[in-house]
Amino acid sequence: MTNPATKTLIDCHVHLAALPDGDNGCYISPKTLRSPLFRFLLWKHNLSPDKPREANHKYLADLVSELRASRHVGKAVLLAMDGVYDHNGRLNQAHTDFLIGNDYVLNTARAHPDLLLAGVSINPQRRDAIDEVHRCADAGAVLVKVLPNAKQFDPANRRYTAFYRALAERKLPFLSHVGYEFSLMGKDQSVGDPDRLRLALDEGATVIAAHACSYGLILYEKFLPTLRDLVQRYPRFHADISALTLPNRMRMLLHLRRYPELHERLLFGTDYPLSVFHAAAWGRVTLGTLRRIIKTTNRFDRQVEVCRGLKLGFRSFGDLLPPASTSLRG
Repeated sequence: MTNPATKTLIDCHVHLAALPDGDNGCYISPKTLRSPLFRFLLWKHNLSPDKPREANHKYLADLVSELRASRHVGKAVLLAMDGVYDHNGRLNQAHTDFLIGNDYVLNTARAHPDLLLAGVSINPQRRDAIDEVHRCADAGAVLVKVLPNAKQFDPANRRYTAFYRALAERKLPFLSHVGYEFSLMGKDQSVGDPDRLRLALDEGATVIAAHACSYGLILYEKFLPTLRDLVQRYPRFHADISALTLPNRMRMLLHLRRYPELHERLLFGTDYPLSVFHAAAWGRVTLGTLRRIIKTTNRFDRQVEVCRGLKLGFRSFGDLLPPASTSLRG
């Protein structure tokens, strides 16, 4: 039996995948459903696209089961995924690959208050973006997640100043994908540059850069200087460690070991349901530690073990929650 006292972490980067079932507000384009990644995820989780309700129930049940079994992680922030919007602020379904509705995430988190928190997604291009910030905050959301590369907007566009001010007012952290995007087809990879998050910070929002500002193309980490500068300049800037054990982002994980001054700004995350690899630990931890990592099959715990084994410090997302939310802190 897992000791609840040891489950002190909140994972701030967990995806709530869902097939559209007619009334859950979710959407997957036929092209995306046929893509190798989605086919692999369906196969890995034994999900049938022909039975969306059963598949959605199984995905959530598997997630909840793995989270309950974790020795270190007590709660997870479920992430929604907004769509692409046209110049009039209306949803452009023809250009949207994947959409997980905010109400679906809010309702799912509400059904498991001991384990799950709601991370909604609001594309600042949508005409009701600011109203949606307030609606979701009132409904219990704890952060707003965006993926600029696939959702076709530039976070540095000054048109979104009022949106960032609303996030600051409601104390909703802004979690933005950083680097190259593979899972969904990125239309403009340049908007994954963390430098474009400065506007949100200047307007008072708390910002979390996903994947510790990793570029995601294996060969080099062009955003490491930007990460260091943002940490130095902005007290409200943070980065999560999600997906850093993946081969294409592992170099950033290894770089971060040399910069302990950055560790207090790193937040725990996994990028569930993606796998957690242990290759980074080979030759860099003791054999006993490596054996423990390899034997750890729980993805939440393996992320903890790999990063701690490599002496990478990090904090829990619970540290960012307002004092009034003490019941959510861990």
